[in-house]
Amino acid sequence: MAGIYLHIPFCRQACHYCDFHFSTNLKNKDALVKALVQEIRLQKDYLEGEEVETVYFGGGTPSLLSREEVETLLLALKDNFLISNEPEITLEANPDDLKPEKLQELYAAGINRLSIGIQSFHDAHLQSLNRAHSAREAKNSIKFAREAGFSNISIDLIYAIPSPDDTLWLADLEQALALRPEHISSYCLTIEPQTAFGNWLKKGKLKPIDEEYAARQFEILLQRLQEAGYEQYEISNFCLPGNYSRHNSSYWQQKKYLGLGPSAHSFNGHSRQHNIANNARYLKALAKNEPAFEREELQRANMINEYIMTGLRTRWGCSLAYLQEQYAFDLKAENEQLLSSLFQQKYIYYEDGSLLLTDSGKLLADEIASRLMTEE
Repeated sequence: MAGIYLHIPFCRQACHYCDFHFSTNLKNKDALVKALVQEIRLQKDYLEGEEVETVYFGGGTPSLLSREEVETLLLALKDNFLISNEPEITLEANPDDLKPEKLQELYAAGINRLSIGIQSFHDAHLQSLNRAHSAREAKNSIKFAREAGFSNISIDLIYAIPSPDDTLWLADLEQALALRPEHISSYCLTIEPQTAFGNWLKKGKLKPIDEEYAARQFEILLQRLQEAGYEQYEISNFCLPGNYSRHNSSYWQQKKYLGLGPSAHSFNGHSRQHNIANNARYLKALAKNEPAFEREELQRANMINEYIMTGLRTRWGCSLAYLQEQYAFDLKAENEQLLSSLFQQKYIYYEDGSLLLTDSGKLLADEIASRLMTEE
């Protein structure tokens, strides 16, 4: 089984925290859709005939696409790839785009899962992040989506937004739980250098995110969602039983995926490629039927380290047997002293032959993973 990701690199306005590849100039949207169709044709053999079980429209803001554009892209995929009978087809959307008519069109086009970028239910926080929607639109987007027929909805929330205390974060969680989405993705606010926030931090107009404040809000997140019946199956992802994101899970489980569009990444089991992160250059390359990507052949150490980094983030952890069978790598023997120390500090535990992180360990996931990586 494999997945396909389509990057739609357009937004109405730039969020102050976002460092994904996008443009607020929409004049090339039609040309981009045509280029995506061409790239689909050129890359039809990339997945080597494997059945595609998930399609994901990411961005950017894919909800800027019209029904006709979504249908055009899905038809091109069906014409060039083996799509499963019951694929998960996700589209990321901003609440301000999700009016009843738009939602009905998306549902009719074949989208069966929505990922709604709510981020917060508080207008002051939304304004500070430079989001285009209001708290009222955030709530209404889920209501309208239900009425349009969507039964698989994910929402994004951001924690550690500067605030005097945890009151607003607790209120955000309660509002989210009252709406009962099938899936919640929650990320710590980070300040990236090439963003408005990054520029303000450099100029002293913004304070760094307080690590203790962020850690406390992460712990509140874990406790409240667990109490409400949500399972944390990846550090930032929670779902009601049986509602994992099949697409995102494929990334963490080393399945093949093809990325289409500017800046999209692909993985086929032995190599990784990444597309040009420039709309004009991407369009120019596709117009000439030329490759719009650079490829990297992955070495044994790359594969081991990717598995450790992604596996540790999930509820399934890192299978010690898998590392041994696939790469002849004995994680415990290679890191005996470090693992013993992490175990004593209650950052890790073992279950059914896999290495997993405790809740305390999840706060240090990236650091722990980097210390376990091999330098071969």
